[in-house]
Amino acid sequence: MLIPAVDRASREESLEFLRTHEFGQLVAGGRDREVPVVVPTQFVVVDDETVFLHLAQKNPIWSAMEESATVMLSVTSAYSYIPGYWRAIGDEDPDMGIPTIYFAAVQARCRAELLSRPEAKLEVLRSQLQQKEPDRKTDPSAHGHLLPGIRGARLTILELNGKFKFGGNMDIPHRRAVADRLVERAKPADLEGHGYAMRNIERDENAQAAVSRSDQAGGMF
Repeated sequence: MLIPAVDRASREESLEFLRTHEFGQLVAGGRDREVPVVVPTQFVVVDDETVFLHLAQKNPIWSAMEESATVMLSVTSAYSYIPGYWRAIGDEDPDMGIPTIYFAAVQARCRAELLSRPEAKLEVLRSQLQQKEPDRKTDPSAHGHLLPGIRGARLTILELNGKFKFGGNMDIPHRRAVADRLVERAKPADLEGHGYAMRNIERDENAQAAVSRSDQAGGMF
């Protein structure tokens, strides 16, 4: 995806996004297919380079991953439509404001290892349950008769790209105006987006303050 410099997330930010948004689209291009296979799936990030997931044995994506082990895990959240008039402040004409969208998206290009052995599938299930139900006392092996119906995958992250599009191309007063509107409208995605927008505003304000302090110190000599 196209990621302007003002919208690019760091690797650490992108990983944290995946850890806290554990549902996305798994895309497998396979080989010589007219279109890729795209499957919505829950997953778990087990370390900085590894993702676990499982799907039904009959899922068509397995054959595509057998053809080519390179897959894409794509996750998007915090989508908000920003009306043009939200981007007008002071004496600016609201009708001249240009609408846009705010969103956060992370794409992880991965190498997939398919897991068919029962113990490997149990490792995947235990990792997922540890994240979602940490107090669960029953081990998934208690349902071992169901294991033939699923297959697991270990995804090794090869490349991670994050795009946090929250008005980084605008000056801070305009971005604050939009952030305030997000709180007023208060849809679930708006409130999540407000957090990202304010984080970016505070980061840029701190950077500007650091430059200002450096300039002032330089002027003393």
